Amino acid sequence: MTVARREWLGRRGVAVLKICAVAALYYGSATAGLIQQLVRSQVTPLWPPTGIALASLLLLGPWVWPGITLGAFLANVSLGPSIPAVLAITAGNTLAPVCSYWLLRRAGFRKEMDRLRDALALIFLGAFTGMLVSATTGTGTLALAGGLSAGAFWPTWSVWWTGDAMGVLVVAPVLLVLRSAHWPKNAAPSRWAEGLLLVVATACVGLVEAGPAPLLFLGFPLLIWAAFRFQLAGAAPCALAVSTFAIIAATHRTGPFAGHDLLTNMITLQAFNGSASLTALLLAAAVTERNETRKEIERACTQLAEMVARIAAGEYRATGPHGEGEKDENGGARRPA
Repeated sequence: MTVARREWLGRRGVAVLKICAVAALYYGSATAGLIQQLVRSQVTPLWPPTGIALASLLLLGPWVWPGITLGAFLANVSLGPSIPAVLAITAGNTLAPVCSYWLLRRAGFRKEMDRLRDALALIFLGAFTGMLVSATTGTGTLALAGGLSAGAFWPTWSVWWTGDAMGVLVVAPVLLVLRSAHWPKNAAPSRWAEGLLLVVATACVGLVEAGPAPLLFLGFPLLIWAAFRFQLAGAAPCALAVSTFAIIAATHRTGPFAGHDLLTNMITLQAFNGSASLTALLLAAAVTERNETRKEIERACTQLAEMVARIAAGEYRATGPHGEGEKDENGGARRPA
């Protein structure tokens, strides 16, 4: 076997392993998402696989779509009313993140999400627009298969769409952050203490959200704090934690979700999760863009100061300390170079 053939087989083997890893992550996150189901067995208020699928396409490339298809099929095969219905739902679950990926690429999306336009693109193109495909395909398939009544179509569609969109808004940014995450080497002890305090405060808010008092709004100061001080690296995990706590409270009908019907709880939950995600992403992107602009201004000012200093030094050498031209060795005036 030639070296080129071995290298080709090695690359193929790595690609197959990555596709299998995407399928495993999709299936595992789908199983976790179905634990918090509120409407039917396929419709949840937060569908993490959509965020994993879109992040996989952005980080690895569009060639990993078979992993999304395989994971979606395994997740739905035990839930669908029939194999044709499962295949249709799987196709919608695959096409939705692929469409989102294509729209983001067309919009010039950067995986670092260090610009406000990147956050807006992820929200309106990746989440709200791309996930229309999966929600429409899945709900329509269930209706045609007899799994939904005519009056339940639009409520199920809305929950399906918002659940898929929330998966993109909440899960995908965390995975994109993990891509470039690194252990800070020169971080001050106070910085570590602040990060630990943020984690503890987020956990305490989760306990409060699960209590009897309707105190969901306590999560927003944490999101603002995380975005301003840690940008996307802090805001994305904080938004994921706050949304997860809210979903758990809604599932168990505690806190602000106690004593209300399903429709009211779904509206409250999705409005809160959407507001939390939008606040975290937009504020973190705006702060990051502001910091980068400030650094560019500082670099430009430093370069300008160095240039002025070199020009001034050159004039000083040319005119002498008293404004007179330098003398040559015979006492004559030397022309500046």
